[in-house]
Amino acid sequence: MTNLAHNLARTAAQFPDHPAVILDDFVLSYSDLEHSVQQLAGWLRSQGVGEGDRVALMLPNVPTFPVIYHAVLALGGIVVPMNPLFKRREIEFYLRDSGAKLLVAMPGEEAQAATEAAGVQLMAVGPEGLSSWVHGEDATDPVTEVVERAGDDTAVILYTSGTTGRPKGAELTFDNLQTNLDTTNDTLVHLEPGDVVMGCLPLFHVFGMTCAMNTTFSVGAALTMIPRFDPAKALQVIERDQVTVFEGVPTMYGAMLAAAGAAEQVPDLSSLRLAVSGGSSLPLEVMRRFEETFDAAILEGYGLSETSPVASFNHPDRERKPGSIGIPIRGVEMKLATPDGEDVDAADLDAIGEICIRGENIMKGYWQRPDATADAIDADGWFHSGDLARRDADGFYFIVDRKKDLIIRGGLNVYPREIEEVLYEHPDVAEAAVIGVPHAELGEEIAAYVVLKPGAQVTADALIEHVKSQIAPYKYPRTVTLIPELPKGATGKILKRELREGE
Repeated sequence: MTNLAHNLARTAAQFPDHPAVILDDFVLSYSDLEHSVQQLAGWLRSQGVGEGDRVALMLPNVPTFPVIYHAVLALGGIVVPMNPLFKRREIEFYLRDSGAKLLVAMPGEEAQAATEAAGVQLMAVGPEGLSSWVHGEDATDPVTEVVERAGDDTAVILYTSGTTGRPKGAELTFDNLQTNLDTTNDTLVHLEPGDVVMGCLPLFHVFGMTCAMNTTFSVGAALTMIPRFDPAKALQVIERDQVTVFEGVPTMYGAMLAAAGAAEQVPDLSSLRLAVSGGSSLPLEVMRRFEETFDAAILEGYGLSETSPVASFNHPDRERKPGSIGIPIRGVEMKLATPDGEDVDAADLDAIGEICIRGENIMKGYWQRPDATADAIDADGWFHSGDLARRDADGFYFIVDRKKDLIIRGGLNVYPREIEEVLYEHPDVAEAAVIGVPHAELGEEIAAYVVLKPGAQVTADALIEHVKSQIAPYKYPRTVTLIPELPKGATGKILKRELREGE
């Protein structure tokens, strides 16, 4: 029996006065954080939240996030993290698909409309934080005993998707998350109580949730937050709070370099002992310039929502290979497979195959989607990632391409099908195809190709605004190209590769 909420309770008992969360001038100690968790868990219990109940959490990186997260887990519930930039249609889908009992979000029309449509209770958290919920008229007795859960019980449902179909909820178990945070700390970041971790990564994303929040709280280190990433602010906070470990996606490193170059003097980041990069490939030139400017080594790794997330990494005590995602972490196996499912010969160093992963980090499956689970995890327990890579003689993996049409914009996944569906909803659109195009800062940018219905007069800018009003800001296409027809194969399938070749 286990529960991630035990980590915080144990740390609070051991280091009650240590800072747990920092947000500018606001500092929350571990004892205060644990007290808030117990108080909020009491209120949630009064609302009927218990074992197995799903609670959707749609907040930026603010101190309220870890309070809600741990309160839900302490009751034996399941956390459903969501991007706070989501619009009504996205929120409503997540709520309906997960069967969430409650949504915790900042006050706003989108969340209000979605919860009303889905018949879900909204817990709006404003500038006053949780005080109105745990200290107001409805205050209830705190929950001081954590509900025990089995290791294979679901703790978190993280939604992800391929290029077809609607988003799928990856069920991460208590064992998945606990073993991944233990391995991350024991073998990669080596956090100690005196460390300060930079919380730029969204906590609703598995990278930030596991490698920043969960790992930090398990050892009594401090997590300093920025609700929304700003490179100049990040440099200021690193210097101000003496950050020792920075975790980010490649675009953050490039942006901080640019901000440092524009500053009157280079910020003092001498407190940094380690930087970690994931989410997409880190350009070698960005790695070189960051390390040269700030004198802090960057370790690059690889993982997915379905792998809790860390699967491979460049380890700090071994050879590091720039451009590589490293080697499998403890408790994890990796291999390359051919399109017909055969293992790629390890001796063939030029061979490219799909990355397959097996181990203690692999999700239980996709929420209420046994068909999708069977497609992703084979009979031998190998999760097929959809990413293509090669492997060198030392066993280091190098990503070369993506099997799927997934777009990674600034470290965030964008799924073409979702955008295409919104475009098709416009009355003047006959056909649409969305692709990722290279971008110097973001890695990839979103581009759409549209065929209009006969006689239609809608402009490209109007179509961009149509999509922008329906989905989160990072997803809408920055360019829409109107063309007479889309390239297609003999079966009528749209040939996106020809669109990419024309870029």
